[in-house]
Amino acid sequence: MTTAEELLDIAREAAAAGVAVLAERSEVAPAGVALGQEQAGLQTKSSESDLVTEFDRRAERAVREVITRRRPDDGVSGEEYGTTAAEKPSGYRWSIDPLDGTTNFVRGVVYYGTSVAVQGPSGHWLAGVVDAPAIGRHWWATRGGGAWTTGTTAEGVSEPVKLKGPQGSRAAGILATGFGYDPERREEQTKAVTSMLPLFGNLRRLGAAALDICMVADGTMDAFAEYGLWEHDWAAGTLIAEEAGVEVRRPADANSAEAPDWCVAGDIGIPHSQLRPRPTGL
Repeated sequence: MTTAEELLDIAREAAAAGVAVLAERSEVAPAGVALGQEQAGLQTKSSESDLVTEFDRRAERAVREVITRRRPDDGVSGEEYGTTAAEKPSGYRWSIDPLDGTTNFVRGVVYYGTSVAVQGPSGHWLAGVVDAPAIGRHWWATRGGGAWTTGTTAEGVSEPVKLKGPQGSRAAGILATGFGYDPERREEQTKAVTSMLPLFGNLRRLGAAALDICMVADGTMDAFAEYGLWEHDWAAGTLIAEEAGVEVRRPADANSAEAPDWCVAGDIGIPHSQLRPRPTGL
C-alpha cells in the first residue's frame, strides 16, 4: 500500500530536481538581472507576455524523470508537456509546474519556484511540495499530516515548522492575487479584486500563484483569490494551505482554457457566490 509519506518523498526529490535546473540561472545572470532571449531560450505561448523558456522545459523533464523512475505506472500532467498516461495506470496522477513564475524568472524577480503534487485514485490530493530557491523557501504537506516549512533554531539548526495559516485581522491583512495574459480576462480579474480590496489592508501580486498560496498557509499573506488558474498552478499550494487549516476553494476543472474558475485560499471577506465571474457550481 502506498503511503502519503512515500509519495511526499518522491515529490520532494522531484521538486529538488526541478530546482537544480532553475539554479543554473545564476550561471547566466545574477538575481535581479533579466535574461536575454538567447540566454533563456525564450519563446511565447498564448500571448506576447505568456513566456516559456528552455529552463521550463528542462526542469519539467527533470521532474518527470524522477517521477517515472520511481512510479512508472503513475500519470503525469505538466505545464509544458501535457498529460502522459502509463500503459498500466495505477490511478495516481502527478500535477507539476516546473517553473511557476516564468516572467519573474526571466526578468530577474526572485519569486518563482517548482511545484509538485500527487492525486490519488479517490481524487484526493495526497502530497505536495513547493520549492522557491531564490528566496530560500520550501513548503510541503501530506493529506492528514499537516503542512510544514523549514525554519531555523536560535542555534542555526534547520528544522520543520508546522504551518497554521494567517493569524492577524483581515482589515490589516494582505490580499494576494494574480492576473492573466488575456486582456478581457484581466479586466474581469481587476473588477473582482476591486470588490475585495477595501476589506484588506493592502494588495500584493507576486506573479507566482503557488508561492502566493503557500504564503497564505504560512501567514505571510492573509488570503488569495485568482480567476483562471490551471491545475498545475494550484495543486500543491492548495493542499499545503488546506493542511495549514486554511479554507480552500479549488477550481472545478483542471483546464483553465476550457473552463476557467476561481481558486481561493483564506477569508476573502465576501461570499464566494458574490465573485464575478460566478464560480462554477455556485
